[in-house]
Amino acid sequence: MSSSLSVTLTGRHVTLTPLALEDVPGLVRAASGDRSTYGWSIVPGTIDEMEVIVRRQLADHDQRSAVPFATRRTDTAEIIGMTRFLTLRWYFDREYPDGAEIGGTFVTAAAQRTAVNTEAKLLMMAHAFDVWDVRRLDLKTDERNERSRRAIERIGGQFEGVLRNWQAAQVDGEEGVTRNSAMYSILPPEWPGVRARLEERLRLD
Repeated sequence: MSSSLSVTLTGRHVTLTPLALEDVPGLVRAASGDRSTYGWSIVPGTIDEMEVIVRRQLADHDQRSAVPFATRRTDTAEIIGMTRFLTLRWYFDREYPDGAEIGGTFVTAAAQRTAVNTEAKLLMMAHAFDVWDVRRLDLKTDERNERSRRAIERIGGQFEGVLRNWQAAQVDGEEGVTRNSAMYSILPPEWPGVRARLEERLRLD
């Protein structure tokens, strides 16, 4: 695995550690309980299903197309979800990617609407802009997911349009269906404002 893409990001509330097969049982525990908010994403609920997802993400990491993380509570190291950089883009001969997307995120029901997701986004965006020096950071969601779209817009993601039939739907019962994806981006000049919004939300959470 590329050492330049293996990193641990640590905050006061949450720590993002490189995803590993050993994380599978903890991820399944995090995905158990109330699953009602997982309607827009694929969140495996069994060991076998979760292992398939984790192996796929580790393979993407080996291909330098993704950097997956297990999301942990900083104080206890308990796994409470997962997230990743994906769609890494390499335009120039550099150690780090020139563009990336943040996505593939879920957190356990008890951690939702807390500081966890806000701080995780802040840690990842700071790494992308301040360490990798990306030219562009993407965020996208199902066109129909109004809650996610408003959340992206609140932190300063710039709406660029809807990509029609862009990817496989992530909704149970829509197997074999393609979805429209609402695409947002953040560019380097916009990052200071986005950082300020996230830091303010973190103070309020």
